[in-house]
Amino acid sequence: MAQKIKIDPVSRIEGHLKIEVTVDGGVVKEAESSGTLFRGFEIILRGRDPRDAQRITQRVCGVCPTSHAMASTLNLDSAFGIAEDVPDNGRIMRNLILAGNYMQSHILHFFHLAALDYVDVTALADYDGEDPGMASIKAFIDRGELGPFFPRYEGDYRLSKAVNRAAVAAYVQALDMRRVAHEATAIWNTKMPHGSGIVPGGVTETPTADKIEAYHWKMNQLLDFTNSVYIPVLMEVAKAYLDHAGFGGGCGRYVSYGVFEMEPGGADYAGRKRFLNSGVTEAGGSSVQKLDASKITEDVHSSWLDGPDGLHPSSGQTNPAPGKKGGHSWLKSPRYDGKVGEVGPLARIYTNYVAGHAAVKEVVDGALAALGADAGALPSVLGRHAARALEAKLVAEAAAKWVLDLKPGEPVACDAPVPAEAQGMGLTEAPRGALGHWVNVKDGKIANYQLVVPTTWNAGPADASGQPGPIEQALIGSPVKDPENPFEVVRIVRSFDPCLACAVHMLDARGNDLGRYRIA
Repeated sequence: MAQKIKIDPVSRIEGHLKIEVTVDGGVVKEAESSGTLFRGFEIILRGRDPRDAQRITQRVCGVCPTSHAMASTLNLDSAFGIAEDVPDNGRIMRNLILAGNYMQSHILHFFHLAALDYVDVTALADYDGEDPGMASIKAFIDRGELGPFFPRYEGDYRLSKAVNRAAVAAYVQALDMRRVAHEATAIWNTKMPHGSGIVPGGVTETPTADKIEAYHWKMNQLLDFTNSVYIPVLMEVAKAYLDHAGFGGGCGRYVSYGVFEMEPGGADYAGRKRFLNSGVTEAGGSSVQKLDASKITEDVHSSWLDGPDGLHPSSGQTNPAPGKKGGHSWLKSPRYDGKVGEVGPLARIYTNYVAGHAAVKEVVDGALAALGADAGALPSVLGRHAARALEAKLVAEAAAKWVLDLKPGEPVACDAPVPAEAQGMGLTEAPRGALGHWVNVKDGKIANYQLVVPTTWNAGPADASGQPGPIEQALIGSPVKDPENPFEVVRIVRSFDPCLACAVHMLDARGNDLGRYRIA
């Protein structure tokens, strides 16, 4: 007999996400993803100096500000016609800022949000050792204060007691590593979060020998943690949960904008050389399509938003319609060439793996060999976690080298005069996935500003053609052993690392703050 399950909100993600699934015969037959809070930033920018954008858009999210600063600044570089004029120092320091944020975000997601689906912290219940971190967590457990941070899903904890204890110790160490990542980012970004280092034309900080050495040391600390703790713990989880490579694959189509600029930017985004390149590919495919940003559109068919479907973000509209018939989410539904596309670490790694990226192939093939698996295991719950950990290794290794390319005394920015009229586009990759900002400038002021963020791509609802979004498709067909304890559902959702604050960033086209609306 079919049974409907509602989880509202999903815990251990950023923001308010509601998931409803219909389970029949132990399998999810239908799924619906809903962003239930409405906030907004796009209208705030109207009429402002365009150079305010990289400051204001950072406030979309306290977890993702660096990514929005990068996308917004690339957007303004494009609009101002200076993308090719950013000095190498500025380009490199932007990469270093974003790399530090990548490390913090990846460590946060695995250890402090998702790993607790697999790690049983009660393995410390009889711990009598002397490790201060372990002892403090044991005291927390002994007081019965597991709370939202350490929920238990009885019946599916598979790690040995020794591995569970090691993983909990890693949880504590990861808190310190996140601090190190923030400190590394702040060297070039002035502070974290909401830094002021990234600006149109380049950056505000200047490289010195002391700063270079400090960043190099911190990034090597993060690399050592990734190699000696993050990946080993992930591999232990993967070995115990290999069946998680068999479900939650989703739409099977991956979209990557590319990230970490390796040369001065030009008008052709798809042609730019990046550390991780752009492209679109299919699960099981053998080739990568060139990214065509003109094929990005948004649909509002299932959203509490009015307006035409299929608009390109450069002419996007945001017209709230709470209670709209057929609507069930404040998220739009982005599409690429009219089709659903998953974004995120798996999309970046898979796209570059298929394209033959040497460094990506090396780490992915090594991990698959250790698990006795092939590339068919990547489109899955387990594959998303593995991609994130392996990407952390790649980014930390690269950033530790990039910082040594800085040249003290050379320029860090170029002039950024504001044009009277212009259009701009900034495409990058947040840790969570593809992020784009678009701007129209008239009379030297912002006339329209649109953001399409990773979680809008992944958690958006079905479109007018009836195509469910990536999270919805990942849920459909997946097993649910016990409808009273649907741990498989939240594991699938968390593997995408949703950020609903970013996804529901819109504001009423009339300027009304609709953050008060919440529809359950």
